[in-house]
Amino acid sequence: MGLAEPHGQAALTTAAADWPDVERLFGVRGEPSRCWCRFFALTGPEWSASTPEQRKDQLRAKFDGGGPAPGVLAFRGGDPVGWCAVEPRGCYPRILRSKVLTAADPEVVREPGGDRVWSVSCFVVSPGHRRTGVARELLAAAVGHAFGHGATVVEGYPVDPAQRPKAGPADLYHGTLGLFLAAGFEVVSDAVPGRAVVRLAAPSGAAGPKAGSG
Repeated sequence: MGLAEPHGQAALTTAAADWPDVERLFGVRGEPSRCWCRFFALTGPEWSASTPEQRKDQLRAKFDGGGPAPGVLAFRGGDPVGWCAVEPRGCYPRILRSKVLTAADPEVVREPGGDRVWSVSCFVVSPGHRRTGVARELLAAAVGHAFGHGATVVEGYPVDPAQRPKAGPADLYHGTLGLFLAAGFEVVSDAVPGRAVVRLAAPSGAAGPKAGSG
């Protein structure tokens, strides 16, 4: 998909992520290069015991496992400018045990949802491309990616800036509530102040897994 951009910027395109472009986007400085989008994929003790290089290796292994890509990328002018992580909810043990989610669904730890419920866990947008529609396009692509691989529900855990007005870019990697609501998600819990659980159900008759996609 593409989105016409103001001020002469190249249009955005999105695609299922590939490892070389993820590595290029995350770079060698800043939080993405330390986390490698593994914070929610590891338990607390596992996170504390791991190094950035080990986390990088773990994310790379997700691309070598033969399953769907663990996220989507946005491109502008051929360069990766944004990433959105989206996988089956069971891939994220820290989310399953989070107060945000267990307040909405106390049984989620025992019944994580298999491959039916997919979680949008993290956004990374290059500093020079924020507030230009990248997150919006990433979320749309993440939803399509999840539904295309058999998800029946896509779930997010956004921040509500109205309740957390001091939240900066480093706090908004979950995405904002407005971003998800504009994409058609519905709030199912706001039990944790400033945080919500939002869900979007697959449309009836939505396609299942796409052969060869990933």
